Amino acid sequence: MKRVEELINELQDMMNDAKAVPLTGGKSLVDTEMVLDILDEIQDSLPSEIRQAKNIVADRGQIIAEAKKESEDIIRAAEERKQQLVNQSEIVRAANAQANEIMNDARAKTADMRKAAADFVEDIMKKTDDAITSQLTELRKTRQNIKMTQKTGAGNSNL
Repeated sequence: MKRVEELINELQDMMNDAKAVPLTGGKSLVDTEMVLDILDEIQDSLPSEIRQAKNIVADRGQIIAEAKKESEDIIRAAEERKQQLVNQSEIVRAANAQANEIMNDARAKTADMRKAAADFVEDIMKKTDDAITSQLTELRKTRQNIKMTQKTGAGNSNL
């Protein structure tokens, strides 16, 4: 992500430092080969950005799996505790009530953990999506500027 941003900044600097061509209404001349080299580097860097996004998606699955396992452990522990309490005949009613409370608490915690994990992953994915979209937009603008510069340059060479 950082490399793509650096390359886009380099393109912007190149465009800002470009010398104006007289009588073209503010059009500038840039080294097309340098611009194309930078664009090639950006294209080479994008697959790593995509891999990074896939890793985030994979982490989401791992976070949810861990939350599910922890919730199952909590529920299993609650059931074991419930069974122990049921076995004590003099407090059967109290044991059932407490076990049910533990089960409900475990289920509530599980739901909260799953929601928090899903929200966290969604937030990370949205930020990544926004960053990649922003960079792609900048890349398209730069390419359009280059095309316009080339068209203007080609039109002026006929003068």
